[in-house]
Amino acid sequence: MPKGVTKRRPRTRAALLQAALETFAEHGFRAATIEQVCARAGFTRGAFYSNFSSKEELFLALFDEHSERIVRRIAERMAALPAEELTVPGLVDALVDIEPAERDWYLVTTEFTLHAIRDPQAAWVLARHDARLRAELVRGLTAHLARIGRTLTVDAEELARLLVAVREGGLAQSYVEPDRLPPGRLERRFLPALLTAVTTAADPAAATAAAAAEPSGGAADDAAGAPPVTPK
Repeated sequence: MPKGVTKRRPRTRAALLQAALETFAEHGFRAATIEQVCARAGFTRGAFYSNFSSKEELFLALFDEHSERIVRRIAERMAALPAEELTVPGLVDALVDIEPAERDWYLVTTEFTLHAIRDPQAAWVLARHDARLRAELVRGLTAHLARIGRTLTVDAEELARLLVAVREGGLAQSYVEPDRLPPGRLERRFLPALLTAVTTAADPAAATAAAAAEPSGGAADDAAGAPPVTPK
C-alpha cells in the first residue's frame, strides 16, 4: 500500500466516525444511510467500506472510542485532584463529569440499544463491548477508591452496572427537563451516600498496593471471535 494511503487512513477513519456521530444523532441510527455519512465526511462509499463493513460496525467503533475517552477522562480528573479532595464526593464528581457533546452520543447509543434489544445478534455483540467497558470501570473504580482509603464490600461488576444505569437514567431525565434537572445533579446528590454504604475503610497496606496499580485507560479491543452483525 502506498505510504500516502497509509497516512491518510487514520484521518479518513476519524472523519467517518465524526460524521457518523452527527448523522446518527440527526437522523437516527436506523434511518441514517451510509451515503449520508459519506457525504457529511466528504468521502466515497469505497472509502467507507475500506474502513467499516456496515453501519453496525461503525457504531461499535464509535462505542469503543467513546468508552476509552470516558475512562481516560475519569482517570485524568482523579489524578488531578489535590490530596484534600481525595474523597467520595470528589470521586463522584469525576465519575459524573459530562462532555459537552454527550447529548448526541446519548441519542445514538440509546437507539442502538433499542435495536440490539430487538436483534439477538446485535445484542450479543453489544454485550461484549459493554462488558469490556465495565471491566475498565471496575479496574478504575477499585483503584480510585483505594486512593481515597475505601474498599468495596459488594461485587464490583454489579456496582459498575448500577453506576451505568444511574448515569444513563439521570441523563435521560436531564435531556427531557434540562432546566429542572441539570446533568449530574442526581448523581452528585445520591452517589456519595451509595458509595459510602457499599465500601469500608481500607487496610492501609492494601490500599497503598491497590492505588499503585494504574488503570489501563483503554476500554475496548477488537471483538475477536465475534460473529458479524447482519447489516440492516
